[in-house]
Amino acid sequence: MIIESNKAEWETWLHKWFVPLLIPAILVNAGGLLIPILEPDGALYAAIAKSIARTGNFVDLYVDGKDWLDKPHFPFWMAALSMRVFGINGFAYKFPAVLFWAAGAWYTWRFALSLYGKPVAQLATLIYVSAAHLVISNNDVRAEPYLTGLIIGAVYHFYKSSRIQASRSPRDRSIRPWLHLLAGSALSAAALMTKGPYVLLTIGAGFIVDWIIGKEWDQFRNIRWWIAFILIALFTLPELYCLYVQFDQHPEKRVFGRTGVSGIRFFFWDSQFGRFFNTGPIKGSGDPFFYFHTVLWAFLPWSLLLYAAVVRRCRSIRRAVPGDWICAGAVLVSFVLFSLSRFQLPHYLNILFPFFAILTAGWLYGIHREGTRRFVRIVQGIINITLPLLLLVLAGVLFYPPNIVLLALIAILSLLPFALVRGPALSVPITRSFTLALLVFSFVNFVLYPTILRYQAGTQAGRWIERFKPDAPALYLLEEAPVNYSVEFYSPIPVWRIPMDSLNRIVSGGPAMVFAPAAFRDTLTGHGFPATILQSFPNFHISQLTGEFVNAKTRDKVVEKYALILIRARAVAAGDRDIQQPEEYAQLGPVVYDLAVCHPDDLALGGHLQDLSAVAKGPGFGKGLFGSGDQVLAPIGQGLVEIVQ
Repeated sequence: MIIESNKAEWETWLHKWFVPLLIPAILVNAGGLLIPILEPDGALYAAIAKSIARTGNFVDLYVDGKDWLDKPHFPFWMAALSMRVFGINGFAYKFPAVLFWAAGAWYTWRFALSLYGKPVAQLATLIYVSAAHLVISNNDVRAEPYLTGLIIGAVYHFYKSSRIQASRSPRDRSIRPWLHLLAGSALSAAALMTKGPYVLLTIGAGFIVDWIIGKEWDQFRNIRWWIAFILIALFTLPELYCLYVQFDQHPEKRVFGRTGVSGIRFFFWDSQFGRFFNTGPIKGSGDPFFYFHTVLWAFLPWSLLLYAAVVRRCRSIRRAVPGDWICAGAVLVSFVLFSLSRFQLPHYLNILFPFFAILTAGWLYGIHREGTRRFVRIVQGIINITLPLLLLVLAGVLFYPPNIVLLALIAILSLLPFALVRGPALSVPITRSFTLALLVFSFVNFVLYPTILRYQAGTQAGRWIERFKPDAPALYLLEEAPVNYSVEFYSPIPVWRIPMDSLNRIVSGGPAMVFAPAAFRDTLTGHGFPATILQSFPNFHISQLTGEFVNAKTRDKVVEKYALILIRARAVAAGDRDIQQPEEYAQLGPVVYDLAVCHPDDLALGGHLQDLSAVAKGPGFGKGLFGSGDQVLAPIGQGLVEIVQ
């Protein structure tokens, strides 16, 4: 039969190529472990996890020393535990997320295997590990890699719990369904503690649609699912406890600009339905077609095949096997809800990618009409030509002058799939798409991000401090300046965010180091603080790339300068009641008195830099040369020695 020969074609190809294609895909995805954490969200979450790892406080979430109520705890717990094992670094932050992504690949395999057999499971796994936005999310780590693995895992275990009851084995019927129910409930609770209660809609929607189409009305009355709800509630108690202790027990805390904020209410309502209806403290603006065009690039190189698979699925309501509509049901219900929401971001779709992969794989495996096969060849052929051309353009403008060796290497690697993989089989364009996608993702992970992350000033500043100022007492960020969480994460010294009017108190004990846009040096000087730039760094919002920035010729036009600025105490101002009058310094020693009379503006700076630094380095400093004035000038003198050196 034509259908059987088509399936045999897929089985032969998968038997030969599944492992050789899967291994490099895993390595490319894992490449994100070696790349610095991106601003803003990734660096913010990493800074929170760093605080947990260092303090051991797994209950309270803080940002800039203030109570933080936005995301649940689970991803921060995982990252903090990883940091306690591997240290405070980007690898430790990303590693557990990549593990959950890998779990998503395994559960995609297991679920597709249970529904449709080994060939579809293998094909679905390959599609999953080569989907564009999953690769990006393994680099720019937020909550999505966790959710992706947790949700497909929960669906798989609940499916197995509902179907093992048909087994003839008494042991299977008595034990295994409940073990799967326990695992599914635990994973569901972890998903709740990652993103909130809405994840239950994605987990349960597919089952409800499948039961309705299959007329399995008894499932709605099965006590198993009520037990699952109870187990999920029990497993979610750690999150509710933390929210209660940090917020509900302290109504006096000011969050979102008001007091009396309930963390538990925020978890169940404001963070979920408040965003959906745009009535919560965090608002957005929605476009009902946002996710339709987002899928086109986010699920590359398989997005057009996905649309075809969904259309084909919806044309036939018939359920081929029990559970056949779980994937489609989860996708359609979630997609509609996401599109109606007023708060939309591209990475919200990631949790549906395992279902996308299974739908696409099942459709590809079942193709037998020549017209449909021609459609796949044409669509993937266009993608297979477009991807390397766009990659060559990107590589050409990323460096100036252009890197000829890199361009030649990309051209050669782009031609190899066309030269080595040939023939009329449907697996040919699929193989080319897979390998060319890995080429693009390899470029992104190992060329693009290392190049552009040199322009993430916070990361570079943190590394500079680690190398040159690891013993500095603290680093200060100004509340009047833009937030920067990457420097907070990568800095080896404490980081404090303060208002500018607090600087006078800070520098009274000696020079202080501030990280801010370089333009703030003039602002600080205007406020009377002598400021010296220790090191400047180019900066750009890496997670929002523009053509001007990517193009090396125009990059400098859009890059902003940030700097580590050393500031010292203000100069003495006439009439300043906080500063002693010159005659009051007479009792502190002759040198101090001379400075007070002859150079009052330099007094707060410790006098002339060269003169005072020489004295400060001399044997008399701190031994009575300045009389009791040593106590006044010692910390300033030491700071000036450092500056002059």
